[in-house]
Amino acid sequence: MKFLQAIFRTVFYVVVGGVISIAGAAFFFMNWEPDRDEFPKRGIDVSHHLGEIDWNKVSADDVAFVYMKASEGGDFKDSAFVQNWAGAGAAGLARGAYHYFSLCKPGQEQAENFLSVLPDDPQMLAPVLDLEFTGNCTKRPPVDEVLQEISDFVTLVERSAGKQVIFYAPEEFFRTYLKGQGLNRRLWTRSIWHSPSYTKDWILWQYQDSGTIEGISGNVDMNVLNADLTIDELRS
Repeated sequence: MKFLQAIFRTVFYVVVGGVISIAGAAFFFMNWEPDRDEFPKRGIDVSHHLGEIDWNKVSADDVAFVYMKASEGGDFKDSAFVQNWAGAGAAGLARGAYHYFSLCKPGQEQAENFLSVLPDDPQMLAPVLDLEFTGNCTKRPPVDEVLQEISDFVTLVERSAGKQVIFYAPEEFFRTYLKGQGLNRRLWTRSIWHSPSYTKDWILWQYQDSGTIEGISGNVDMNVLNADLTIDELRS
C-alpha cells in the first residue's frame, strides 16, 4: 500500500510540475519583449477587430506610435479607421495607416481604395503595404506579376502621399516574392519571440501578437522601432 502511495505521489508531483512548467513557459512567451533600453520606442498595430479603443489609456501605457488598418484589396475599408485615426491623434500618438494587399486584385485598384481613405496629413507616419499570405486569397501568382502589382500600388500611393511606402512582410512572403528583387523599400519584419533572422535591414519589428495594452480588449500586435531611427524619420 505504501509503495502504491509513493508511486501516486511521484506521479502527482510530476504532473503538477509539468503543468507549472507549461504555465510558466506560456507566461514567458506571452509577455516577452525586446530589451526596453535597446528598443525604447514601442508601438502597436490595430484594426476594427479590436473593437472600441480608449486611446488616452493606450498613450499612457508606453506606446509611442500606432499603425491602423485603413483598407484591404480593391474595395474594403476598415470600419474603425476614421474613429481610430481621430482618437489616436487626440491622444497625441504618432499615427500611420496600412493597406492589406490582396494577391487577387490589381495594384492600381488597391492603391485607389487606400488613397480614398488616407488622410491628408503631413505629420502621419509613412504608409504601409501589408504583404502576407495569412487571410489572403488562395491565388499565388508568379513573382514578376506580383512585383508589378506592388510597383503599381507603390507608384500611385507615393505620388499622392509624398512619402515612401514601407513593406510589412513576414518571412514567408519576403522569401517568396521580395528577397533579392531590389525593390529598395524600408521593411517591417515579423518575428515572434526572437529577433528577425531573415533580414538585417528592417526599421520596424513586430515581436508579439498577443500583447496586452491598457485601453484595448484582446490580444494586440506589438512592435518596436529600430534603435537607430526616430519617430520623425518614420514620417518620411
